[in-house]
Amino acid sequence: MTRGSLRIYLGAAPGVGKTVAMLDEGCRRRERGQDVVIGFLETHGRMFTAQAADGLEVVPRRTVFYRGTRMEEMDTAAIIARNPALVLVDELAHTNAPGSVHDKRWKDVEELRDAGIHVISTVNIQHLESLNDAVQDITGTTQRETVPDDVVRSADQIELVDMTPEALRRRLSHGHVYAPDRIDAALNNYFRPGNLSALRELALVWLADRVEENIVTYREQKGIANSWPTRERVLVALTDGSDAARLLRRGARIASRGVGGELHAVYVASADGLRAASVKGMVEQRLMTSTLGGRYHTVSADDTAGAVVQTAKALNASQIVVGAGRGGWRPWLSGPGLARRIIAGAGDIDVLVIPQARSDERPRRLTSRTGPRAMGWILAVVLPAVVTGVLLALPERPSITIPLMVYLLTTVLVGLVGDFAAAIVCAVVSSLLVNWFFTPPVDTFTIAEPDNAVALAVYVVIAVIVAAVMNRLRTRTAQALEAQRISATLVELSHALLQSTTQLRLLLERATEMLQATAAGLVVEVPGGGFDVVEATDEFVWPSPGGSETIEPVSDRHRLVVQHPVLTAASMELVAVFAAHAAAILTRRDLAEAARAAEALERDNRARTALLSAVSHDLRTPLTGIKAAVSSLLSGDVTLAPEDQTELLVTIDQSSDRLERLITNLLDMSRISVGATTVHTQHTDVAESVDSLILSLPDASRVRVTGASVTALADPVLLERVVANLVENALSHTESPVGIAIGRQAGRAVVRIIDHGPGVPEGERQAMFRPFQRRGDISATDGVGLGLAVARGLAEAMSGTVTVDDTPGGGLTMTVSLPLAEAEDEE
Repeated sequence: MTRGSLRIYLGAAPGVGKTVAMLDEGCRRRERGQDVVIGFLETHGRMFTAQAADGLEVVPRRTVFYRGTRMEEMDTAAIIARNPALVLVDELAHTNAPGSVHDKRWKDVEELRDAGIHVISTVNIQHLESLNDAVQDITGTTQRETVPDDVVRSADQIELVDMTPEALRRRLSHGHVYAPDRIDAALNNYFRPGNLSALRELALVWLADRVEENIVTYREQKGIANSWPTRERVLVALTDGSDAARLLRRGARIASRGVGGELHAVYVASADGLRAASVKGMVEQRLMTSTLGGRYHTVSADDTAGAVVQTAKALNASQIVVGAGRGGWRPWLSGPGLARRIIAGAGDIDVLVIPQARSDERPRRLTSRTGPRAMGWILAVVLPAVVTGVLLALPERPSITIPLMVYLLTTVLVGLVGDFAAAIVCAVVSSLLVNWFFTPPVDTFTIAEPDNAVALAVYVVIAVIVAAVMNRLRTRTAQALEAQRISATLVELSHALLQSTTQLRLLLERATEMLQATAAGLVVEVPGGGFDVVEATDEFVWPSPGGSETIEPVSDRHRLVVQHPVLTAASMELVAVFAAHAAAILTRRDLAEAARAAEALERDNRARTALLSAVSHDLRTPLTGIKAAVSSLLSGDVTLAPEDQTELLVTIDQSSDRLERLITNLLDMSRISVGATTVHTQHTDVAESVDSLILSLPDASRVRVTGASVTALADPVLLERVVANLVENALSHTESPVGIAIGRQAGRAVVRIIDHGPGVPEGERQAMFRPFQRRGDISATDGVGLGLAVARGLAEAMSGTVTVDDTPGGGLTMTVSLPLAEAEDEE
């Protein structure tokens, strides 16, 4: 059986016309003779949407009952039994009612496709899983219904239903999206022009990336190796020179010239891992690339130019930016430079060569040697003299062959101990000694036999080659050991930092230990000059009283100071490593603080928005009732009967009580937020407090109290407010009676408020206690969504807790737990 195809209409926001586009396509398919049915359609009360479905067969929905609530879902089994050629399924990201075969509608769609049925569906960009956080940042709304990106990405066709923000807002204003009572709120919140523009950009960029993926797949399937520059994608080839910043800036300017341009940077390390930039240099390159909005890549290869070209083709780059030296004698010896080799292999990819700035420093090796080793130079002079003395002390002066072999061994030893220059000096000195003492005629530099002259020349060449090989071997060995040491240091340091809560302090302690230093500290430049200590080891003294110290820049204002008796040149690389780690820790700390500040600001903004919205609605209701009743009583046009006057007075009284509760909750929440709640703790009879608060409830007849009297250590006034808010919340969500059970549990006084309403899923229970939160679409007739938040806050102020559990048989149980009074504890 051939699997059914999937076509998705993608929109940036509700109301752009996805569902109508799906229905229009279904009608066109039906007119062409295809068997088309509607599996699920959500019109949201829009007449135009319902009219677009005229003439299309609708598969009846299945009915699901959950906790007394009737719900309708798509009947997947009925659709499969009907076996149409095409089914239209609205709202792909929808969450099915509990008890359904699949928890998500997109899984129903996959089942339909497995049955060989073609599907057309709709989804908004805010429902994609990967964009959930971005949408929340833009709109301030958390999307609970999401669909995995892979499901949408796997669709055979994705069509964007686009509409400008202005046109969508006009459509919303004309009542074509929401009901009239929701238009103003939608225009001022989710459907603000900035929100719609950002969501539209998200949809366009996401779809453009999918198109790019399809192009890559097509090129791979067709074996197309040439680059297709569908957008400006610039690759900057980096080395370990200081010219990297200039190259990255130039690449960023080029990438920014076109819409959707991308910046990439690549550093090619040697395959053996020995040739690499300094850790600090690579960190700076990666940071600058990220700052410019690009992506940093590190690849390993022996052929640097080939690796750059291969990376460019893999990224479908349109241009390569590479630096080049300004000439000199070296290219004549080493062959074509990196830029020339990249140009030779780039094919149809443009290559921009940027001349190296004259002030650029030459790159440093992983391990540097500040000068020739003294021991090597000593041996280069002493060993030939010693060997000559030993050979001359023999009973018979040897021929030229034996001295040449012995002096060659001497040169090898000098190459092992010293550097290349010392080995060359040893080879030259040895050749002169052989010529003088062992080449006929002796005691003169004259050479009688041509064979001896050739032998001496070959000896010098061989000695130089062997010395060069030995020097290179020793250098590579030292580099490998140093790289291994730095790698081990980084691994150990990373593990230690991940497990520590005081990362900066641990970093400085590890630096002191690994560098064998006296102390280490991080200082920051302060306005007016000077530095303050941010963090340091116990032995750190600042300003330094004297002695040797190394100062490594960490950021524009921070410096890493390592105080030590002697710090080897090899350890200087580790200082740069620790500075890079310190910079990363400071950056993470700054980002965490910024995130906390942004979160607090966002929370305040949400609370402010919710407060204004709630106050405008919920406080207006009792005020309107009071105003209407008072106006009726004061009106002289109508004579009211005594019972009518009494009813109006009762309305005024109830509305005043309701208004008082709202204002009390607002004041309580403000005190809780700033920690200004005053608690007068005393021995409190819980049953008496409960009986007292029941008298003030408007629906007191629906409340049932059970349990024995318990004395708790609490504030009786605050306790009444806690229980009253919880009871009022329960009464507003159920028509059945609400129970209050008083008792003891685990050495504490407990009050359980038990209802048999619809309940709340476990994953949403903590959200109930946030200020200005309401459950679902239920209208809060008693407040602005502060009741539960105030209840928990006041309970915690009395050293108590408010927890949530399921009620056996359905519903929710709120449990208030408070400390028992001492007398109760003794019992």
